[in-house]
Amino acid sequence: MYTAKNDRYEGKMPYERCGKSGLYLPKIALGLWHNFGEMDDYANAEKIIHKAFDNGITHFDLANGYGPGPGAAEITFGKILKGMKNYRDEMIVSTKAGYKMWEGPYQDGGSRKYLMSSIDQSLQRMGLDYVDIFYSHRYDPNTPVEETAMALSDIVRQGKALYVGISNYPVEATRKMLWLLAENKTPCLIYQGKYNMFVRDAEQGLFDVLRESGVGYIAFSPLAQGILSDKYMKGIPKNSRAANPNGFLQREEITSSVMDKVMRLNEIAQQRGQTLSQMALAWVLRNDVVCTALVGVSSPKQLEINMKAAQNMTFTGEEMMLIEDILR
Repeated sequence: MYTAKNDRYEGKMPYERCGKSGLYLPKIALGLWHNFGEMDDYANAEKIIHKAFDNGITHFDLANGYGPGPGAAEITFGKILKGMKNYRDEMIVSTKAGYKMWEGPYQDGGSRKYLMSSIDQSLQRMGLDYVDIFYSHRYDPNTPVEETAMALSDIVRQGKALYVGISNYPVEATRKMLWLLAENKTPCLIYQGKYNMFVRDAEQGLFDVLRESGVGYIAFSPLAQGILSDKYMKGIPKNSRAANPNGFLQREEITSSVMDKVMRLNEIAQQRGQTLSQMALAWVLRNDVVCTALVGVSSPKQLEINMKAAQNMTFTGEEMMLIEDILR
């Protein structure tokens, strides 16, 4: 059995209230999108989870399809969690459903059939009675939003999740879903979306909707899958995400124009006494609606570096002007 460090909450990680709820989340959360699949190193995955918890990271983010293959990350996390069961009440475990998970006509989307089946399967894979947050992982234009909202509300009423969230919803669908969940007496806790220095769509209306409704925002891919770090400054390393022809990050995305911005941003980070990844995380977290940022790491050392971003999340007006000039 794992024994956590006694000083895990002694100023190592700041926490922030999620929207207008009573739930506090760590500023840095651990995402299990990569490196927790059936082909990955289990011992390394366990070390990453333990490292995170020992340093005050209480939030672990999954989805039914994370792997590879589908469901593998939840299985891996469930195995690790068996040795941490004494700390379950200190953890926020989230999972999602929306993308293809099995064959047939009920394989994805936002239908009641799919969501109910997905939450049951996720709980079984992780060996849990409930998750803390269950998300509708994507907007499904073929399912009435009312149906998805009612399914999410019922999942909470059945005790399978404490809170619900949505992810990757367009602005107007978000507005409607937030209203429906509130009407169903199951207010939306949190919205998860892609947000980083290079991807800023959320600033075009979505953040305003979330502020108005008191919903927190959690940013995934805050480092643009590693581009906003020192990983690609000297080319594309072997075993990196961009080196994988089947990965989400492709070589052609790492252009000379992008890397020119990365190098200039890195100069500002150095002047701040941070790595580029630390500054990029701090930049995401500077926004008042963003309560936490999700990081995915391949080693405990990488996690340790990223966690230090929470030590300096303040930018001067001059720094913001310089960053905006580079990004423009």
